[in-house]
Amino acid sequence: MNKVILIGRLTKDPELSTTASGISVCRLSLAVSRRFKNADGERETDFFNIVAWRDLGETCHRFLKKGNQVAIVGSIQNRSYDAADGSKRYVTDIVAEEIDFISPKNSSDSEENSAYAPSQEPKAQPKQTAELEEIDDDSLPF
Repeated sequence: MNKVILIGRLTKDPELSTTASGISVCRLSLAVSRRFKNADGERETDFFNIVAWRDLGETCHRFLKKGNQVAIVGSIQNRSYDAADGSKRYVTDIVAEEIDFISPKNSSDSEENSAYAPSQEPKAQPKQTAELEEIDDDSLPF
């Protein structure tokens, strides 16, 4: 099983590009603070490369920006490539399956971002339901 769940803040604006075959791919950089403090009493931070494909990537590029907090569910993927100097480079990415927009960096951000914060969503109005009529159990086919 290969599954990862991360909650953190974007360190830069998402970057959207398209593959040669026309598929959208968005790259994000996520900073995640560790749960415990180190010997100096400070929380260390890990930085992860996130890749979101197709509609998910386009949505991230459209609505997210540096500082937004997100929750990501995905899988870890390793790849390698040959650098210009001839050395082999290794990269680890998190391939996103789900991305939840948790909140903007602060509540005074623009209305565009605050509209996607869960605390800012409008309350659902109660739905009117029609009166239900009673059904005779003997008329049911099962």
